[in-house]
Amino acid sequence: MLTGEIRNQVDQIWNAFWSGGVSNPLSVIEQITYLLFIKRLDDLHTLEENKAANLGIPMERRIFPDGNDEQGRPYADLRWSRFKHFEAREMMDVVSERVFPFLRQMGEEGSSYGQHMKDARLGFSNAALLAKTVDMLDKIPMDDRDTKGDLYEYMLGKIASAGTNGQFRTPRHIIQLMVEMTQPTPDDVICDPALGTAGFLVAAGEYLRDHHPELFRDEKLRKHFHNGMFHGFDFDPTMLRIGSMNMTLHGVDNPDVSYRDSLAQEHDRDAGKYSLILANPPFAGSLDYDATAKDLQQIVKTKKTELLFLALFLRLLKTGGRAAVVVPDGVLFGSSKAHQELRKLLVEKHKLEGVLKLPSGVFRPYAGVSTAVLFFTKTGVGGTDHVWFYDMQADGYSLDDKRNALLPEEKLGLQFTSSLSAEEHAKNNLPDALIRWSKRDSEERENPRTAQSFTVSKEEIAATGTYDLSLNRYKEVEYAEVTHDKPADIIKELRALETVISDGLTKLEAMLG
Repeated sequence: MLTGEIRNQVDQIWNAFWSGGVSNPLSVIEQITYLLFIKRLDDLHTLEENKAANLGIPMERRIFPDGNDEQGRPYADLRWSRFKHFEAREMMDVVSERVFPFLRQMGEEGSSYGQHMKDARLGFSNAALLAKTVDMLDKIPMDDRDTKGDLYEYMLGKIASAGTNGQFRTPRHIIQLMVEMTQPTPDDVICDPALGTAGFLVAAGEYLRDHHPELFRDEKLRKHFHNGMFHGFDFDPTMLRIGSMNMTLHGVDNPDVSYRDSLAQEHDRDAGKYSLILANPPFAGSLDYDATAKDLQQIVKTKKTELLFLALFLRLLKTGGRAAVVVPDGVLFGSSKAHQELRKLLVEKHKLEGVLKLPSGVFRPYAGVSTAVLFFTKTGVGGTDHVWFYDMQADGYSLDDKRNALLPEEKLGLQFTSSLSAEEHAKNNLPDALIRWSKRDSEERENPRTAQSFTVSKEEIAATGTYDLSLNRYKEVEYAEVTHDKPADIIKELRALETVISDGLTKLEAMLG
């Protein structure tokens, strides 16, 4: 949990970057990511030193070599614990001219630590700003995983609040709801092919820590958690660095975060590899056929990125694997042949389990497009029985560009364990959606179509001919009967009122006259 003091320090650094000429919030995060990475290298080296000293054996893994570099500077000066004590100008010289070339060299040599640092550069020349940033980061208790993770999440939140590159940020409470609804297990192999800041993978990791702490007492499961469970792809090197650091600071040692154009590259080596996909892919785009992976075109012939990503998920999932993915509303009712074929594929060939309709302002201020979350399981042989629909009307925040909280912090998201009052539920539907989802195969089957959630049979969806999945296609609205007086009675009442008014005016004139 971040204290107010730490938040204030981060805010001060953020303002210092802006006044120092680093105005793009994504660039600020990138520079801080570099510094956190440098600090982590020193921490790992210190850990190895202590281990070797305690056991009386040589160091197994030496990050910083002995001796001096080619310019005669001791390699030890490249360590955070050394240069943090230097005067600002000397610190600037060491970090810019020694440390960053060292990072780039690690990346070129294929180090697991440096794979995303091949083009790392210090993006500012203000020595005082560097010294201030190093001092602030050094004061934060980085041995506490929660503090490290919360710190980074707080900084990532500033990408959204600054209004730049916010498309990389899915609201954290929406991510948590999707993770809770899919219930990751210690054996899962989880993938986000549109990684961004790795919010989905981080939330899945935190869910497992909270719900399956026993996995860390099992050597095989612990190794799987740190090395084989989490996979993410992106084609933006900056986002790969940020996503990788986010995972690292949340306690995942070696996630597979790699460069890949998910829609353009063939997926033979990854086909059927993953048991859970969580994603909010970019949509409203269009690609040329020759720029799209042929194995995706075989699933659905289209140029629409939102449909291609769904085809990708089906390609990457193993049989029995499940997915929770954000899609624009057009996917639910689009009339093109590709739209209809993909919906039919989900309903007839796999198991479509739920459609969670999100409020239209949930991604403001970056996009006002209406969206939904699709929940499905890849089977290859069908399995859709009833599809659960939920009409989420409020997520705890105002649905305008400001996105202000409508409830106290302890009643936002899913953290409120007691039931919300009717008035509070009207402002935050998330806890209710999670409870109803757990009953989708039992009590929810009995709900009328006028309820906030209900189920629709596969036969009824197929009977539409287009496999329409829009909630409004099936939802029924209750209209309260309103009775009105007869026009003749209303006119009679008006004439009586006119008479009263006229008599009153006559008496007033008499009194004044």
